[in-house]
Amino acid sequence: MTGTAHAAIEATARDYYEGWYDADPARMERALHPALVKRSLEKDGIDDLSARQMIEGSAQGLGKRDDPERRRIEISVDHVHGTIATAHVTGPVFVDYLQLVDVDGHWRILNALWART
Repeated sequence: MTGTAHAAIEATARDYYEGWYDADPARMERALHPALVKRSLEKDGIDDLSARQMIEGSAQGLGKRDDPERRRIEISVDHVHGTIATAHVTGPVFVDYLQLVDVDGHWRILNALWART
């Protein structure tokens, strides 16, 4: 794994989280592949979210509900193979397992599996 890919993947994960917390839909959109599927296991089944829903949620400021002290995250790039990668992000509010793709030199989150901590 090259340091450049690792840094770019971390930047994408930061755009995803900070775009959410800071109500910055441009950052969120930059982080996501348009075909994103974000899933969580809920009591009544699987909940799916799309890229559009995440971008709109950012614009509505839904992430601002969390105290800024609870927004710190740790990003781990787990594996990179050519134009695909996996990473996970942990923090006091959420845990995300991310699958990313490199599209035209830009890493984007294609799939996310998440849970509240």
